[in-house]
Amino acid sequence: MSVITHQDWGARARELAVPTQAWINGRPVSALSGTTRPCINPATGAVLADIAECQAEDGDVAVANAHEVFERGTWANMAPRDRKRILVRWAELIEQHHHELALLESLDVGKPISDCVDIDVPSAINTIRWTAEAIDKVYGEIAPTAPGTLALIQRLPLGVVLAIVPWNFPLSTTAWKLAPSLAMGNSVVLKPDPKTPLTALRIAELATEAGLPDGVLNVVPGDGPTLGKHLCLHPGISGQTFTGSTAVGKLLMQYAGQSNLKRTFLELGGKSANIVFADADREQAITWAAIAGWYNSGQTCTAGSRLLVQESIYDEFVEAVVRKASDWQPGDPLNPATRMGAVIDAAQQQRIHAWVETGRSEGGKVLCGGEPIQPAAMAGHFYPPTLVRDVHNQMSIAREEIFGPVMVAIPFATAEEAVRIANDSSYGLAGAVWSRDINTALRVAGGVRTGTMGVNNYFGGDITVPFGGFRQSGNGRDKSMHAMNDYSELKTTWIEY
Repeated sequence: MSVITHQDWGARARELAVPTQAWINGRPVSALSGTTRPCINPATGAVLADIAECQAEDGDVAVANAHEVFERGTWANMAPRDRKRILVRWAELIEQHHHELALLESLDVGKPISDCVDIDVPSAINTIRWTAEAIDKVYGEIAPTAPGTLALIQRLPLGVVLAIVPWNFPLSTTAWKLAPSLAMGNSVVLKPDPKTPLTALRIAELATEAGLPDGVLNVVPGDGPTLGKHLCLHPGISGQTFTGSTAVGKLLMQYAGQSNLKRTFLELGGKSANIVFADADREQAITWAAIAGWYNSGQTCTAGSRLLVQESIYDEFVEAVVRKASDWQPGDPLNPATRMGAVIDAAQQQRIHAWVETGRSEGGKVLCGGEPIQPAAMAGHFYPPTLVRDVHNQMSIAREEIFGPVMVAIPFATAEEAVRIANDSSYGLAGAVWSRDINTALRVAGGVRTGTMGVNNYFGGDITVPFGGFRQSGNGRDKSMHAMNDYSELKTTWIEY
């Protein structure tokens, strides 16, 4: 396969067809009001396209179409093997459009094209393909009842599912939501983040091309306070799944209670602890500390933003991580050599910097980064890899999710102290422990209350394992067969003979 150069990606970007309309009932449509919103490249500030800005009335049309096709049973009552065939074909079409989707994602989010090509698009393909293949492996049950009775237990689709996805990983997160909800026979109304709607709109087109019946998947770009709230309160929606901030997740729980008690699954914020012991493989731990904190410009809910380092190696280890910052300097996302791209917009850049300034005022020492930067030939929004030392866990910079490339380094003395610090958080999404002592590693991994814990790795896991959090990091699970449970209802049929 020929290598695509920086210049090649630039040329492809200039020729790229950008989807601009909502996708309702199997076709592109403008917002009923005619309203549009500019979709802006975070790395350059350039307007990529004016995208349909859906309002409440567009959401109502999408829900009505989704509900109608569900009640008709066109998809919900389709044989599992036939649903599987369509979803596998969808994955194949996404694979055929691999580079187009990677480019849309890079331009829309400001993330490095290499990450989009090597991580984001393959993740979406694998999620849809694996879940499709699992469709006809979901069995019902027969309960152990008394003679003369037969109890059949089935998993049935919820109905219409609302999926609200974030701007940091719009393609891969969308696949996590769509694959199991569609696999179980639901209809879906997808609301992408208004900043990053492009790949959602394109894969919806490809789903129709793959044979997904009209109305089963509808994509309505629009904002959260109006369209999002309206959909969360909509009585025609039976379940909602959301990835985003904890504050918004709490609102969705309220909306579910105020409306029809729609089932609600949330994957929310994090302030994960990456715990390094003195006996760890030093080079591996240093390399992965940088990745855990700075990958995707730190705009990652699972980021290892609290770096806990054993006291005896604290100074040496922190300085070694700082030296890694030179490998993570932001640059043009369309350059395949770039490891860190832009942050999503000016407001996020300002928010990140405000937290760094707060850390300084609290007594933290900024060892690298700490100021917004502007890479050559770029006109967008960037923040460099930043590490703040001399931090303790009661400082606000150690407790609040920053959602930027900012790590805080916290010393600890013993395994018990490391577990206590890690658990002293309102979140519980991810984390890791680094030690050559298997007893230490497993004792700490078992003690930290978090949805995913790595032992001598960070960002571990694949589609076969569940993903989600404890405490205010949310509920429910994406990925694996466990996700199928979230998008289905249990029904018992009791027979006496």
